[in-house]
Amino acid sequence: MQLGAFSISLNVKDIHASKEFYEKIGFEAFSGNIEQNWLIMKNGKTVIGLFQGMFEKNMLTFNPGWDENAHNLDVFEDIRDIQKKLKAEGISFTAEANETTQGPASFFIEDPDGNPILFDQHR
Repeated sequence: MQLGAFSISLNVKDIHASKEFYEKIGFEAFSGNIEQNWLIMKNGKTVIGLFQGMFEKNMLTFNPGWDENAHNLDVFEDIRDIQKKLKAEGISFTAEANETTQGPASFFIEDPDGNPILFDQHR
């Protein structure tokens, strides 16, 4: 199963303070809008998302169809196919993608410890 780009999405209290901190340890703003309280930051191939007031917990994020630079992959596994495989494995969902659609979609699952995992396909 190809899950696409991986990042950790952090629920931050002060996006400006978090941006400054992560810049000090080598991250650079890659995408996002600090005025909308979200930024994607990179250090080499390592990607983190900073989100103020958007999520309750930190979460793992996978982006089917993208590499770590948000470039489209020529070949990728559609999010609905990933969802079907996870359902077949008995995974429970907290939110599901509509399997009758095409294009962008997302779903959420949680690991056994309650950590949220977002699968978010943008194409």
